[in-house]
Amino acid sequence: MRPAGRARRGDVASTAQHTLRRVADGRLAHLPVTVRFWDGSVLEGDPPADPRNGARSASVVVARDRRALAHLLHEPGQIGLARAWVDGSLTACGDLEDVLATRKVFGDVHLSLRDRLLLALAAARAAGLAVLRRPPVPSIEAAPTGRRHSIARDRTAVRHHYDISNDFYRLILGPSLTYSCAYFASQADTLEEAQEQKLDLICRKLRLAPGERFLDIGCGWGSLVMHAAAHYGVHAVGITLSETQARLARDEAGARGLGDRVEIRVADYRELGGSPFDKIASVGMYEHVGRSELDRYVGTAAGLLRPGGLFLNHGIARVASRAPTAPTFISRYVFPDGELHPIADLMTAMQSAGFEVRDVESLREHYPITLRRWVSNLLSHRAEAEQLVGPERARTWHLYMLASANAFDNAELGLYQVLGARADGPHGLPLTRADLLRA
Repeated sequence: MRPAGRARRGDVASTAQHTLRRVADGRLAHLPVTVRFWDGSVLEGDPPADPRNGARSASVVVARDRRALAHLLHEPGQIGLARAWVDGSLTACGDLEDVLATRKVFGDVHLSLRDRLLLALAAARAAGLAVLRRPPVPSIEAAPTGRRHSIARDRTAVRHHYDISNDFYRLILGPSLTYSCAYFASQADTLEEAQEQKLDLICRKLRLAPGERFLDIGCGWGSLVMHAAAHYGVHAVGITLSETQARLARDEAGARGLGDRVEIRVADYRELGGSPFDKIASVGMYEHVGRSELDRYVGTAAGLLRPGGLFLNHGIARVASRAPTAPTFISRYVFPDGELHPIADLMTAMQSAGFEVRDVESLREHYPITLRRWVSNLLSHRAEAEQLVGPERARTWHLYMLASANAFDNAELGLYQVLGARADGPHGLPLTRADLLRA
């Protein structure tokens, strides 16, 4: 193993090199990334060999000013790194994905009180006493209040993410404004083609038919309800907690001549009632529900259906058995109060609510493709994105989408469509899935 740095005595890198050898039982002495500091000094990394060709090439992380060090001193770990990335004091040269690929090296590193004191003393020597003061928290960090997963708090959490700018989302998501995993027949498909295929797959799994009442829980900008109304002749209701989404969806439905068959409501799923629906879909929404509300969520869907009605849940599931025990970058900057569960939890809740689980399909490999297409859209329109939502949020979305793609690639996260039928009536499903496999 080669030395961790070529630092010159007295600069920031040399102080960092000396200190990292003394903390965390020396596990940080050989970083998998090269770090370039604001004074020009460089702490060279010791990357693992590429399993494909044995080559070693360290990714480069740049600490642009002392704030990066201050964030890590006050919040060592994911939150400190996130704050430094969001405020721009920490950046990466080259491909951010290469940096993210090294994250597992730090997964089980823990800092004792002694370690943190050593790091604080070293930081003060290298960057001055000002580095010991807590730096400002980026303005876009979420801090929800109230009872977790109450209707009021969920409304605030959802609007933190979705009510930033319809134009920003259009830049990233493309014309369809479909904010969920697409369905690719091949990587040659365009993003729009793959999103259309996903919408149609959901409609076919639900066996939507003319005249049926269809509900989309968490309808976003309305792409699914409009597709279902236009191509399957249903009367569709979409609900969202975002006023900005609802306004755009209503305008688009009217422009497409679907105003008499598509209704968009600003409502929580727990606030719905009235006549039962024939079919219900929930796409990319149950991640906001929370484990404590999962049974209520599924039970509510069952109560909104006619006997034998079908319910399709499309959502991300946690493959790792343990939930995070501390705040994460995603929970503070992207999806406040979002929670992921093993897919078995959802199916157990569905069975308890009176559903018969009829079909489960994993779409895990489709989500990294989708996410990288969104990243490409963001990077192609970076200046416009920053003008719309600011540099902090543009940096946040860049990191969140690439980190998510990495997690799906490594099977840490899964994406499942689960179809259930209320077991108290005829569901009308065919004997085989052959019709779903048509091109």
